Amino acid sequence: MEREMGSREKDNDMQRLIPLKGLTLPETNGDARASSPADTPPGASSSARRSGKEALVKVIHSWASKKFMSGCVILFPIAITFYVTWWFIHFVDGFFSPIYTLLGINIFGLGFVTSISFIFLVGVFMSSWLGTNLLSLGEFIIKKMPLMSYIYTASKQISVAISPGQSSNAFKEVAIIKHPSVGEYAIGFITSTLILRKNSGAEELCCVYVPTNHLYMGDIVLVNSKDIMRPDISVREGIEIVISGGMSIPKVLTTTNPQSLIAPRVGKYVIPQV
Repeated sequence: MEREMGSREKDNDMQRLIPLKGLTLPETNGDARASSPADTPPGASSSARRSGKEALVKVIHSWASKKFMSGCVILFPIAITFYVTWWFIHFVDGFFSPIYTLLGINIFGLGFVTSISFIFLVGVFMSSWLGTNLLSLGEFIIKKMPLMSYIYTASKQISVAISPGQSSNAFKEVAIIKHPSVGEYAIGFITSTLILRKNSGAEELCCVYVPTNHLYMGDIVLVNSKDIMRPDISVREGIEIVISGGMSIPKVLTTTNPQSLIAPRVGKYVIPQV
């Protein structure tokens, strides 16, 4: 009996020392067994490399596109400014440069300086009494011509509106009106005032010019003086807003009270009671 007990104990000890085949240990959350490179399939590593390359290419492409567009935004106005200036110099230089070429003088810019000096002298001469009379005579002759009269009148109105020191037939003020529909506002220029006689009484109206194509074409809108909002900007600033397409408009516009401005602006008009 003692021998049998001893042999059984030896067999049990041998079983404890020899590991059982197929026995797997349970994996825990923090002690997961790392897989060897041989266990991963070859296609997974190549797809991971490919996705990494694509992500890198996208990042570089996005960065390069942003920097390129930033460069275009910075250089575009500079290039346009230099191009327009260079074109203007060549255009003005072309008025008197043929005369210097016939004289055998080939100096670039001499015609431009001569043209600017000529324009300055014309302005000085037309400011005198003799120049004013000659200008009136020339306008009288041009206005008798069928086609040239319309072109000259329209161009003169624009030039007088933006010229400093002139108040007649020019834009009086900048106005904001409800146009063309309810809830929409438009920037225009007050050109004149008038009295509208109706059966119910007389009404004071302002003639507001609303540009639709920069400054050369637009709509003429008759608006009641009380319905006009007058912002605190000058006519020159209003013209800059129209020409720039609204990019130079101030962030905040403050309007004045039209009730207190009607009397001094159109004091010569007396609204009759019908």
